[in-house]
Amino acid sequence: MSFSIDEWFVVLLARTIRDREVVFHGFGSPCAQVAMHVARRTFARDMLLIEGATYAVNPEPPFIPPTGNDLSLQQGARYRMRFEEFFDAAARGDVDRMFLSGGQIDAYGNTNVTAIGPLDRPKVKLGGGGGGCNLAATVRHLTLWTTRHRSGRTLVERCDFITDMGHRTPEGSRAELGFTGGGPEWLVTELGVFDYDADGHARLRRIFPDVSLDTVRAATGFELRVAGDLRPVDPPSSAELTAVRTIDPLGVRRAEFSPEELGRTFVHGTHAACSC
Repeated sequence: MSFSIDEWFVVLLARTIRDREVVFHGFGSPCAQVAMHVARRTFARDMLLIEGATYAVNPEPPFIPPTGNDLSLQQGARYRMRFEEFFDAAARGDVDRMFLSGGQIDAYGNTNVTAIGPLDRPKVKLGGGGGGCNLAATVRHLTLWTTRHRSGRTLVERCDFITDMGHRTPEGSRAELGFTGGGPEWLVTELGVFDYDADGHARLRRIFPDVSLDTVRAATGFELRVAGDLRPVDPPSSAELTAVRTIDPLGVRRAEFSPEELGRTFVHGTHAACSC
């Protein structure tokens, strides 16, 4: 069976979810959105899925639509939370996991979706974090992701602006600043999978079979720490691939990838060798 990088990527995002967790994604997050539904349809059937734009709880959409506030994302929902109701739950620590991305992500998992360059004269004005800064402070675990690692502009030594807090900022750690959330647990990129060490610093744990360690190092703006047991990413199962293709027949997840990355296809076999 062959599969593409976008399919493998959302499977890896899904695998960061634990069964029975309460999980949320933000606006404009097709990869995370697809991943949450894949997890719920495979190994995490008892998770509580909260849609990012509609706050629908455990909906049963026939497919993921191109827009995040489509009415289909409320279909079959057990409940639809009010905006303030969800934020109160997160503040209490009742949300187990949230997916976050950013135009910049630093070594400690701080993310920037506000502006690239100085705030008074930014090179690029981004969309802003909405309520992400509040949620990131109290949600128990964060899964970060980016499909632009290879650009060399996303994983940076220091964010130009910190929209959502990771493990540590120049002002101090989560504990020192009084934030109760656990911070980033995983960072998934199109080059590999990172966890976070005891210092709260990103550490490469898994690497895609068509990617070299030198490629990851060249694309990473901060010190690349590598786990002693680094090995290739585990390939997706047939059940996981079926779930991806069933819930996302329109391929909305693919919008997050460059055309060059979408050319990466793989086949099951030794380390899921690249067939590109």
